[in-house]
Amino acid sequence: MRAATSIVEVVQQYVALRKTGRNWVGLCPFHAEKSGSFNVREETGRYKCFGCQVAGDVFNFVQEIENIDFVAAVEKLASRANISLSYTSGGEGKDRSRRKAQIEAMEAAVEWYHQRLLTSADARAARDYLRGRGLAGDVARQFRLGYAPDEWDALSSRMVSLGFSADVLRDVGLAFTNRANRLQDSFRGRVMFPIFSDIGEPVAFGGRVLPGSTDPAKYKNSPETKIYMKSKTLYGLNWAKNDVVKADQVIVCEGYTDVIGFHRSGVPRAVATCGTALTEEHVRVLKRFAKRVVLAFDADAAGQGAAEKFYEWEQKYQVQVSVARFPQGKDPGDLASSDPASLAVAVEEAIPFLGFRINRVVQGTPLRNPEDKARVAARALEVINEHPDVNVRKLYAGEVAARVGLPVNDVVRQAERRIARPMVSVPVSRNVGVQENAEFVAISLLVQAWDDIAPWLIEELFAQEVTRRAFATLAAAGALPGSLLTNALEMADPEVRELLERSAVADVDVPAQSVAFNLVSTAVRRMLSRRTGVTDPDEIRQDREARLELERLDDEKATPGACESLLWWLGQRGKDLDGPGGGSGGEPG
Repeated sequence: MRAATSIVEVVQQYVALRKTGRNWVGLCPFHAEKSGSFNVREETGRYKCFGCQVAGDVFNFVQEIENIDFVAAVEKLASRANISLSYTSGGEGKDRSRRKAQIEAMEAAVEWYHQRLLTSADARAARDYLRGRGLAGDVARQFRLGYAPDEWDALSSRMVSLGFSADVLRDVGLAFTNRANRLQDSFRGRVMFPIFSDIGEPVAFGGRVLPGSTDPAKYKNSPETKIYMKSKTLYGLNWAKNDVVKADQVIVCEGYTDVIGFHRSGVPRAVATCGTALTEEHVRVLKRFAKRVVLAFDADAAGQGAAEKFYEWEQKYQVQVSVARFPQGKDPGDLASSDPASLAVAVEEAIPFLGFRINRVVQGTPLRNPEDKARVAARALEVINEHPDVNVRKLYAGEVAARVGLPVNDVVRQAERRIARPMVSVPVSRNVGVQENAEFVAISLLVQAWDDIAPWLIEELFAQEVTRRAFATLAAAGALPGSLLTNALEMADPEVRELLERSAVADVDVPAQSVAFNLVSTAVRRMLSRRTGVTDPDEIRQDREARLELERLDDEKATPGACESLLWWLGQRGKDLDGPGGGSGGEPG
């Protein structure tokens, strides 16, 4: 069997590999890593990870990746190679035979339900319902949709006639014994969505009642069985995994029709949980295929407990969790019919999970007075402080301060200390030209520590007219001999002079790069929000790259490189900003 099995082909079912010399290399599925150290060689039939040191042959690999024993691994590979096995141990042979019978029963049920949908007169209402949802014809065939007739034992009778025992039907949840001690179908009068394992074995069903049904249970799913565990199974992964690997991205939905909607819209890398919340086991499965996970459901609804789990999984499995945003009241299944192009856009513009939750707090809240700003900042800090990474907390805290117009120091300090119930004080109102927000802090750092921040600043980062003029003044003063501040004060107009005087004595105890990166993030989001009507292909491509670089700002190691790319992009887009653009600081004399 080893000779009949390609170890590269087997491993590629779970890991994205690329040819490097005589080996195939990819990210190790057995430990978290950012650069590939997992090597597979076809000629020797062996694999080796130079990171965690695991090694073995194709049987070892299947055992480890599937968490199964040697015999189960042999069976799985034998099935793949169409090799028949014989068993010498009666007990083990019985278990294997029983599992095989259960899978075969599920396959027979999938086909019977499917043909019933396609050809039976009593399935007309089901066909009409699916046609109205855009799920008829080729779509129904691709996903093997079916119909369970509203009869007591239509499926059971057919399955028994095919030779399947009542025990097998009960074991897989297709039937049960009723009070009359007769075998009765578990699913009746429902559209059927077959659920497959990631290698394409049918393991369960999800059934939906038709409109007008009096059944109070709108959805019904198979119970957990020996072949079906909800916490480890993802609907659609068998169809999506190749595209997931290619894109290094997987989209997680709530419903089966959402998954099909993404496929219909040309985004075939969507999967769904099977009536449960996303679990750690799901994430462990997904990590084998992709590092980027996009949530296509209301990711904020589950509250703080779920959020903390997401952050933990991001660190533990080195995945990046982001959230796709859809029009209010619309789900992917609806949009696949009304506006299919919007699904790809929503995924492309997905924002990091923490950023999504902060936007929920900040957006749509009026900031009519300092008290409003303090309340919004405090609520945002509660969300930010759930994150375990202090650098991520500080970056987002600085961004919130810039958005609501509060002193950066106060907000960042509470994020740094991770205060459970943050209290943001309202600054005393003063008649000054600009609040002491992130832009003021950046100007103060330019005056007090030019070398630390000047390389990261350009005019496009400043949304307020007075801070933009102050920056331009300092940049011009830096090209002259003598004192930077003295030269700038002499050149400045009265409003800028007053700002520079305050910035020279301001107490700024914030890392300079953190302030700059916050300004870059805010400026890029501001610019992207203005560019929704862009049609030029090159500019669309550049905007897409900017969104990807924006995500990388959350990665401490990638932040400097991402910031440089975004500064270039902002400079190119500077003509779209109000006021002058494109200037950057130089070295002071």
